Amino acid sequence: MRDMTLADVDAVSAIEQAVQDYPWTRGNFADALNNDYLCRVDEAGGAIRGYAVLMPAMDEAELLNIGVAADQQRKGLGRAMLLEMLDLARGKNMIRVFLEVRASNTAALALYHSAGFVEIGLRKGYYRNAGGGDDAITMACALPSPPPPLPPAEGSLRSNGVPTGVPLAGEVGEGRREVASNNSMIPLSRSRERG
Repeated sequence: MRDMTLADVDAVSAIEQAVQDYPWTRGNFADALNNDYLCRVDEAGGAIRGYAVLMPAMDEAELLNIGVAADQQRKGLGRAMLLEMLDLARGKNMIRVFLEVRASNTAALALYHSAGFVEIGLRKGYYRNAGGGDDAITMACALPSPPPPLPPAEGSLRSNGVPTGVPLAGEVGEGRREVASNNSMIPLSRSRERG
């Protein structure tokens, strides 16, 4: 996957219009780019096959949109994109990713569960449909930090020739970042599932 650009918005919007009953507009995607959301596209042979939009907020993020072109569905592309977005969030030191999905979208629910998401809430009648509204399941995925690198072997030297057992100025206490979380949720009012 690569970063989405404004030049991609027409192609992304065309996929969105084709695969969603209540699609985002071209302006929604442009706004996401202009607000520095993490927007990615999957491309093969010069054609965009899928897209994802992740909204960062402090040390958490919300997956606002993920979609796959109709002729590319059921091939594992959605799962690959989802996992890459989780890796992207982890790489930006996010500790949790949220999303919402229609309660009736069993395929998307299975995908999200398999990627480590758990159900944390329900919003009655959140999604509009022809019959009025469809419930939204709110889900979250914790992103554990990777383990710290192993210390160098005893007796080895740093690149500057100083033994590894001797702390350098500024080293004491660095590299230890405690992450506190108040377990609060970020606003989910604009979230849409794209399973």
